[in-house]
Amino acid sequence: MHHHALPRHSRSAMTIFDEAKIDCHCHVFDPERFPYGEGNFYHPAGQERGTPAQFAALREAYGVSGALLVGPNSGYDLDNRCLLDTLAQGGGRLKGVAVVRNDASHEELAGLKDKGIVGAALNPALFGVDKYADAAGLLRRLGELDMIAQIQVRDDQLPALLPLLDACETRLLFDHCGRPDIAAGIDQPAFEALLDLGRRGRAWVKLSGYVKFARTPFPYPDTLPYVEALLDAFTPDACLWGSDWPFLRAPERVDYGTLLALVERLLPDAADRRKVLLETPRRLFGFAG
Repeated sequence: MHHHALPRHSRSAMTIFDEAKIDCHCHVFDPERFPYGEGNFYHPAGQERGTPAQFAALREAYGVSGALLVGPNSGYDLDNRCLLDTLAQGGGRLKGVAVVRNDASHEELAGLKDKGIVGAALNPALFGVDKYADAAGLLRRLGELDMIAQIQVRDDQLPALLPLLDACETRLLFDHCGRPDIAAGIDQPAFEALLDLGRRGRAWVKLSGYVKFARTPFPYPDTLPYVEALLDAFTPDACLWGSDWPFLRAPERVDYGTLLALVERLLPDAADRRKVLLETPRRLFGFAG
């Protein structure tokens, strides 16, 4: 009995799976080696857990050359040991965003930078805006070290943060399309404020996390006007892509491959895709190659 390969024409054209890419939002969890803190927000379990070994296999399978690992508030919060250990094993292909206290010192941040950390995460979406009322010093220190402030807002939070953000010169990177309130419409003030930051060349944005704000199932058609508006305001030179693997607390199943295929639909132009998937993250985070 002969085993025939799939017809060549089924994969003859280059697809996004063959293109070089950097995943700019993902997490690792390895509670056997790095137990969760008891009081920390949410403990990922079962298929939500994503070990460094599983992530390495995923990257190899999908041709993901590099990745930006984000320190998760879930499970680890201020404990960056699992993140730093993964970076140390990454052969220079991985960089990280750490979770730090608002009063993290210049020395602490510089020490993290030496280990592959490119920025710190601010998460008003989880903790509220008031938690960052005293974050001006943190933003200043990040800027002094040429590190990034990665900010996750949702719904109508951004306008309240603008005085803090406008007072610093630190590079700003927004998670998950700014997580707009779909019910409030494309012209909601918080989303307009995000678009304005993009038009002014003041920030970068991740085209990621659709499941966090969509009200429709995959392929999340109600998010499309928002993604298109972000691409227009920020341009592909300031947009990045992230999977948000391993998809914590997702309200429905999410698969890595279908998310990648969606990028091809959102960005049919190969040159634009190359910018979003590779060139912009290389420039922003200093990935080699």
